[in-house]
Amino acid sequence: MKTFLIASALALASLAAPASADIRTKPVQFKAGTSSATIKGTLKGDQTIDYTLRARAGQTMSVSFSPSNDAAYFNVLPPGSTGEAIFIGSTSGNEWTGTLPADGEYKLRTYLMRSAARRNESASYTLTVAIDAGAHASAPASVRAAHGERAGQGRFDASGQIPCARHKGQPMGQCGFAVARDAGGSATIKITHADGRARLIYFEKGKAIGADLSQADGDMSFKATKEADLFKIQAGQERYEIPEAAVFGG
Repeated sequence: MKTFLIASALALASLAAPASADIRTKPVQFKAGTSSATIKGTLKGDQTIDYTLRARAGQTMSVSFSPSNDAAYFNVLPPGSTGEAIFIGSTSGNEWTGTLPADGEYKLRTYLMRSAARRNESASYTLTVAIDAGAHASAPASVRAAHGERAGQGRFDASGQIPCARHKGQPMGQCGFAVARDAGGSATIKITHADGRARLIYFEKGKAIGADLSQADGDMSFKATKEADLFKIQAGQERYEIPEAAVFGG
C-alpha cells in the first residue's frame, strides 16, 4: 500500500508538472499600505512563469487564479523547493488559502498542462495574491519549524476520520483529517470538510494550543477541553472531536 501511495503521488506530480523547464521569474509587488496584488498575464505553449514573494511562517496566503483556458493552472512552491508544491492547481482547483510553513521566498508557478502546451495553446489570466498575519504567527517556534512545516508541505504521518460540525447548532458529521507529529504530543492536524475547506489545529506537549482561524468567518475564538482520551475543540463556530491517539499515535 505504501508503495502504491508513493507511486500515485509521483504520477500526480508528473501530470501537474509544467511543460517546460524554461521558467521566467517575476517578483510580486504590493502597493504601499496594501497586502494584496492583482496580476494580469499570458502564457503560450510551454511557457512557465514563477511569481515570487517573501513571507513569514505563520502568515496566511490566499491565491485565486482566473484563466481563459481551462488547461492553465498555478502551483504554490515553498522556500527551497526544487519543484515540490504545497498546492497543485491541476488537482485542487484555482483557489487556495493556507498557513505558510516557513520563512522565505514562495513561488506561484503558472503554466499550461503538457497536452495544451504541445498544441501551442495560449491563456490569459488574472492572478490575485493576498497575505495577512494569520492566527498562527504567534505560535511557538517548534510548531512553525517542525510538524507545522511538514503539514504545510503535505507530509503527514497518519490520516482518518473524526466527528466535526461546520456551523453552530449543526449535528456532528465526519471530516477527514491528516496529522504531522513530533515526539511528546506535539502535532499539527489538518481537518478537511466536505466542501474542501480546511482547518489546522495545533498541539504542543499534549495540549491543544490553537488553530488557524484566518478564514473562520470573522469568529476568531478558540476553546479546547479534554474528556478522558478525547479532545473537544471549538474553533470559531466549528466543532471537532479529536482522539488522543491521533495526536500521540498508536
